This record gives sequence, structure tokens and C-alpha cells, in this order.
Amino acid sequence: MVKSSTTSREDALFARVVEIIEMARGHVARSVNTAMVQAYWLIGREIVEVEQHGEKRAGYGDEVIDRLARRLAERLGQGFGARTLRRIRQFYITYPEGSALPPELGGPSKRTAVVSKSKTGRIRTAALTKSSQLAPAAFPPHLGWTHYLVLLRVSNQTARAFYEIEAVREGWSSRELERQVASLLFERLAKSRDKEKVLALARKGHQVEAAADVLKYPFVLEFLGLSERSVWHERELEQAIIDRIEDFLLELGKGFCFVARQKRVTLEGDHFYVDLVFYNRLLRSFVLVDLKLGKLTHQDLGQMQMYVNFFDRFQRAEHEAPTIGIVLCSEKNDAMAKITLPENNEQILAARYQMYLPTEEELRAELAREREEAERVLQLTAPDEGTEESEG
Repeated sequence: MVKSSTTSREDALFARVVEIIEMARGHVARSVNTAMVQAYWLIGREIVEVEQHGEKRAGYGDEVIDRLARRLAERLGQGFGARTLRRIRQFYITYPEGSALPPELGGPSKRTAVVSKSKTGRIRTAALTKSSQLAPAAFPPHLGWTHYLVLLRVSNQTARAFYEIEAVREGWSSRELERQVASLLFERLAKSRDKEKVLALARKGHQVEAAADVLKYPFVLEFLGLSERSVWHERELEQAIIDRIEDFLLELGKGFCFVARQKRVTLEGDHFYVDLVFYNRLLRSFVLVDLKLGKLTHQDLGQMQMYVNFFDRFQRAEHEAPTIGIVLCSEKNDAMAKITLPENNEQILAARYQMYLPTEEELRAELAREREEAERVLQLTAPDEGTEESEG
């Protein structure tokens, strides 16, 4: 009995997928992450090719995947169920030309492109050949399949490109990547940037070039395990940070090194203590952090100004940039900060922290509140044109 064209096509698909998997397994000892990611990309390409040529496109692809999963289980054992194959298909659809990274970070160069367009303008790939099986598209060796499973859950293409760059550049584990996505790192950084700078995040990742670049809105400290409403003291907050210093450095951002806690500052016999001292190698400056419970006050800002002045005059070397001071509080007062600090201030920063992961809705609501607060501050500090006194 002659097989139908559909069955023949599925037989060919099955044979090619088995070959891809077996070749990938042969390279596991040498490069397990890259080999399997590339193998999944190839499998996704094969599945999409079958779907694009299927006569019954509505629902046909899922039927193919179900049958393919059953046959793979019989031939190769567990590990390639229908759910996994659907993720693999989505992986190829999301990354049809390979990684979104620039070539210097392991992304594709012009020579690695393997996609072409059909007469209808739809992206289509040629049938697999033996010469193209090993390196179909470029993916960074640091990122494994678990990384890409996290990235596939990021629907915003700009945010997804940002997270991929940062995961490679910062050496994030898949767990760290998942935490950064869950804490909406991209959205928190994007809140203070215009459209052009948001797009730059997707092209270059997080660039730290000025003091304000280290701030997030807000800092998220859920990893400390402290309840938002429980009664605790600043020293307990500080100790919790020290106990989870690696996580705190990750939340602070790029280039931070821990220097000291409760750093003593002595002025004519009077002792003061900076809660946390860091050094940022990208900015080449000390970064002082003072922890405050409750609302920001002018005393908090004044005290940080003293600490910054002390470090600039007695700790900073000539080749280093001016010291940065961050007052980390649970309630930020923008009007207080604007009135207390000089207009050209770039060294003293106030930032808010929270003890739980925000939702996108909460971030949008907070952004709206901050805009309203900024407009209110501008109105309060702007000169009143109607109150000028006349001479004579």
C-alpha cells in the first residue's frame, strides 16, 4: 500500500529529528549547552517546515507534534514529549535567525544566517543538509536551554533582547535570570529613560556611565525574607543584606564590590557610621549606602552629604570619580530631596526599596504617581511670576 504524502512527510521529519538528536548527544561531552540549544533550534525548524507545508494548517501542527512525541518516546525514551516539542517549536519561531546578541557576545554574524523567504514573503528554510546540521545558528555557549525557557516567557521583544544580553554579560544562572525577569528589571530601568535609551537597553544592555545609572525604581529586596509590615530595625535590615550580600550586589547592578559595613567616620572625636560602603569599578568611585526605615527626611540627606564630603576629601584618590551617596528608604520624598540638595547635585541620590516583587500593574501605577509628584514638585519650586515686587 502506498503511503500518503502526509505520512511520507512525517516519516522524513521523524528520521531527521532522530538524526539531529543523536548528533547532538554525540557532542554533549564537548559542549552540552550549545549542542542541545542548537539541536532544539534545528528540531523547531523542522517542525515549522512541516507545519508551513501542511494542507490542514489549523490544528495540523499539534497533531504532528503529538504523533512525533509518541514515536520519539519509542525510539529515544522519555524527554521529548509533546509539551517539550511545542516549546522547541516556539523557540525557533522566537529566534528564527538565532540569538539576538551582537556577534561579540556570541550572536549571529551575517555568515550564519540560514533563513530565506518564499515567494509569498513568509520566512522559510531549506530542507536540512548534512553540512548545515552542526552549526545552524549562533547561540552563546553560556546560555543553556533552561535560560531560553525563561526568555521565551518574556513577551516583550525589547525586554527579551535586554535579558539575553545581560544574562551573557553578567554570567547569570538560569535561576538568577528568572529572578531578574520576575522582578521586572527591564521595566524598572526603563521607567527613567526615554524611548531612545530604552531601545539602547535592548541593543547594549545596562550601561553604567553616570551616578544615576545605578538606580532602579524601586530596588526590590524580596530575597531578604523580611516582611513588608513586620516590626524590625535598620540594623536587622543591614544584617539581612550582609547575610545575602551576593543577592544584594546583583540587585545593585553592574560593577559593585563590597568594601565595608558600619564604616566609621570620625570628626573631632565624634563618631558616625556609614551603613554600607561599596566601590563601583565602572564609575571608579565609592558608593555609600545608608538604610532608612520610613519616609526620607532632610536630616537623612544632610547626613549623607557629610559622609560623601568626608570620603571625597580623605578617602578618594586623584584618579577616582566623586563619591556617590544613596539613601535607601522605604518611602521616598522627591520634594524634600529637591529642596534640600543643590540644583546641580549628581552625588546624593534617594531611592526606594520594597520587600516584594512588583507586578507590571503596580509599576505602571507607581510611574503615574511619580510623574504627578514630579509635576507637583516643579510647581512648588518654580518662581511665582505674579509675586515679583516692583521698585520704587
